[in-house]
Amino acid sequence: MPPFLLWTIPLLPFAGFVLNGTLGRRLPRALVTAIALLFTAVPAAIVAWLWVTMSAAGAPLAMTVTSTPWIAVTGFHVDFAFTVDHLTMIMLAVVTGVGFVIHVYSVGYMAHEEGYWRFFAYLNLFMFFMSVLVLAESFLLLFVGWEGVGLASYLLIGFYFKKRSASDAGKKAFIVNRIGDFGFLLAMFLLIAHFGTLSFSEVFARVSASPAHGGYLTAIALLLVVGATGKSAQIPLYVWLPDAMEGPTPVSALIHAATMVTAGVYMVARCHTLFDRSPFALGVVAVIGTLTALYAAILGMVQHDIKRVLAYSTISQLGYMFLACGVGAYAAAIFHLVTHAFFKALLFLAAGSVIHALSGEQDMRNMGGLRKRIPVTFYTMSAGVLAIAGIPPFAGFFSKDEILYRAFASPNGLDKLLWLVGLVTAGITSFYMFRLWFKTFFGAERFTGDHQLADHGAPVHASSTSTLVIEAEHDDAQTTHPHGVHESPWVMLLPLAVLALLSLIGGWVGVPAALGGHNEIGRFLDPVFVSAGSLEAGTAPAQESHGGELALAAVSVATALIGFYLAYLFYWKKPGAAAGLAKKFAPVYSLVEHKFYMDEIYQFVFVTCVLGATRMVLYGLGDRMVVDGLGKFAGWIAMDFSEAARRMQSGNLRSYAGWLAFGAALVMAIMIFGLGHVAFAR
Repeated sequence: MPPFLLWTIPLLPFAGFVLNGTLGRRLPRALVTAIALLFTAVPAAIVAWLWVTMSAAGAPLAMTVTSTPWIAVTGFHVDFAFTVDHLTMIMLAVVTGVGFVIHVYSVGYMAHEEGYWRFFAYLNLFMFFMSVLVLAESFLLLFVGWEGVGLASYLLIGFYFKKRSASDAGKKAFIVNRIGDFGFLLAMFLLIAHFGTLSFSEVFARVSASPAHGGYLTAIALLLVVGATGKSAQIPLYVWLPDAMEGPTPVSALIHAATMVTAGVYMVARCHTLFDRSPFALGVVAVIGTLTALYAAILGMVQHDIKRVLAYSTISQLGYMFLACGVGAYAAAIFHLVTHAFFKALLFLAAGSVIHALSGEQDMRNMGGLRKRIPVTFYTMSAGVLAIAGIPPFAGFFSKDEILYRAFASPNGLDKLLWLVGLVTAGITSFYMFRLWFKTFFGAERFTGDHQLADHGAPVHASSTSTLVIEAEHDDAQTTHPHGVHESPWVMLLPLAVLALLSLIGGWVGVPAALGGHNEIGRFLDPVFVSAGSLEAGTAPAQESHGGELALAAVSVATALIGFYLAYLFYWKKPGAAAGLAKKFAPVYSLVEHKFYMDEIYQFVFVTCVLGATRMVLYGLGDRMVVDGLGKFAGWIAMDFSEAARRMQSGNLRSYAGWLAFGAALVMAIMIFGLGHVAFAR
């Protein structure tokens, strides 16, 4: 492959950002659209060709392209280099492929937005930085992409900058991610101190050649985990992602479901050589991922905003990926990363189609009965719901089942507990996703007051409102949509159809041997994870039988079906049961609905208290004691000296003569005694 083609993958989106960012305001929308789509379609085509080239028999397992030395000082150097191996190829396919599909969808979704050109400029900028992150051959270049996607995320979350909540959400995401990035920076400093380089190949080669375990390797790995928890929204740095739903829906699909939030998972998988030398760090990753998956799933059960349900679902699914990495199943984590990109992007875009149909409505309590009004959106979103719930043969079943199986078979001592928590989380996931499905598409139409609108906006008297699904509070919250409920245009529906197909067949590349497959994606990633001595392998552990794996898969499917049945019971067969339970367990329901008051706790501890202490130090001790104190001291000195000088300058000639005589006597004494002493000393 010509090296320059590798450079075009990130440079073309950057060129699109520059063109639309500088000239877009004066360009016609058609040209802005053409630039944005063309400069993302070509990199996707290059990645497809690269995939075919490197998958051919006899093709190299990895390829590195170096342009020039970047930093060169005594004892330390970093090259500006890109590298491609099988892990990079999978990530590039997700970033460019799903990214292009979301760009196409955005053409319809953002058609009437005032900042159309600005939106696509930001999207292209994100694609540039994400490509740099994935292609980077060193920790330093990866960090450039890492910070860049944070910047692009800030711009896109706060796209509606005139809306206070959107601008606050952008700042929150930016600041919380900086906390994680501080850990990443410290990890790089330790890498320089111990290895003298930040090159992936050099660091990993030296780690593999060294017998060292734990110690400074654990410190480096844990600091990298801090960075990963920020970018991938894990406990305790997850709080930014739900608020990030303030951005346009395509932003949620691209950045906060399919690509950026998976950067932490990718980084842990890329650095598996380091993590494999630290069982403690791997255990921390597994525990963080498991707790995050369960915690976010619980919160997703009571959300009413359709995008926030998907936001907490994203956090939970990222927890699954961390769980896989923590038990050494890196290929399983990447497998779920890929399938999650398909079905979660689909779910977000389908949610955007619902919101578009209801003229901006996002509260599921104001929806219902939409399956007949927007059938294409209904059927495509159903594919995403079935996939994330883990219903075979959809993609999510194979990747999620692989993670649960690897957790069960893990020898780390917490295997059965991790598996059990992951299984319970899978059941909760099925419940809240089918809850979303029933509340949005089934039951009575709740999106008008006393009348419902025909497709073209003509009012038709509602037959009855007695069957409304009532839940917890705001039972009578209803809105009127003057433009009528309508299906989205084809430019939005076509991406939904593509992602629905991928949500169905995307997991077939990872069918395990127990189900008659060959786990092709695991075998594809073997050169990355197995050849370096990783814990991961593309095939099933030898000590586990296919019968055991099939039994675990059956338990997983049964759990998902239980979640479906409970959602069916509460939100279709007995719609009042949910409200009854909420009232019966009001304190617990309120605690979960308010997200265990974690936002309020963070606000008090890290904002109110820190700001109060800062103001006390800077404005109290600093301003009053230091600044004011020094000012008063200088004034006191000036006043005392001026008073002494004033007395000396009295205007009395006899006083002047006395001072003159005193001065002359003092000079003579110094000359006689001082000089004589000096001479004697010599």
